[in-house]
Amino acid sequence: MKLLVLGGTRFLSRETATQAVARGWDVTCACRGESGPVPDGAPHLPWDRSEEPPAALADGGWDAVVDVTRLPSHARTAVAALSDAHWVFVSTVSVYTDNSSAAMQPLADPITEDVDLAVDPEAYGGMKVACEQAIRSVAASSVVARPGLIVGPGDPTGRFAYWPQRLARGGEMLAPGRPEDVVQVIDVRDLAAWLLDLAAARTTGVFDAVGTPMPFGEMLAGVASGVGSDPELTWVDQDFLEAHDVAPWAGEGSLPLWLPRPEYDGMLAHDPRPAEAAGLRLRTPAETAPGCLDSPVVAITPEREAELLAAWHSR
Repeated sequence: MKLLVLGGTRFLSRETATQAVARGWDVTCACRGESGPVPDGAPHLPWDRSEEPPAALADGGWDAVVDVTRLPSHARTAVAALSDAHWVFVSTVSVYTDNSSAAMQPLADPITEDVDLAVDPEAYGGMKVACEQAIRSVAASSVVARPGLIVGPGDPTGRFAYWPQRLARGGEMLAPGRPEDVVQVIDVRDLAAWLLDLAAARTTGVFDAVGTPMPFGEMLAGVASGVGSDPELTWVDQDFLEAHDVAPWAGEGSLPLWLPRPEYDGMLAHDPRPAEAAGLRLRTPAETAPGCLDSPVVAITPEREAELLAAWHSR
């Protein structure tokens, strides 16, 4: 199997290239190479995707291409040069505009121009829709995987890693919202393995590439089991968190994975069964958690958590 990975230096694309090499495939990573080294055993083909593709790219005779880009111009240029290969494109559940529903509709309007997400983060889903359309309209065959939250070793965001690290510290822990609120994550290792299976089988179609939906309380119990913790959870309701300016989802001062309800009831509740029928195999949060203990985390501080717990108990 001759595979081209567009990227290969960070998180999902690197894990995909690493696993492909381990399978004994002929793997090349085409990228600038500025985010880190490509995996051992995968030659680096230098390419700044704002420029024309190098001749070696178009002449490579690739069986399949894996691409994770969010920029429509990058997708258009690459698929025009590599239209004979089978394309595995990694999109996102952010292409859906109704986060209150787990249905695979409606899609965002395509944004065909490249947008700086630092200026307009809301453009992410629309740009991914445009990338999907470019690839599906030009490639000889293609499959689109739309992941939810990707977690596991190497995750640069810390959105999931906060919980294994916090649970491992022990003591009373603030748990956000309600224990029955549904969440889901997918381990990067499971997603990468499935992308390679899709490439090998030349699978076509569109899939939500998501983990098993489960109650937040069940996920935390699994994570606690994975890191050998016996947590003392204090569930703090949404109104209190919002009144105390606690940020949801990710970033400084946030409680990661917590989302306002009901407007985000569907964002972490997509159906994994079609992807599982196409070969996706999922590990549990308990299996994922130990690999996240060294990941970077940007979230609420221990001091801030203690302040909130004190305020909750004294209300």
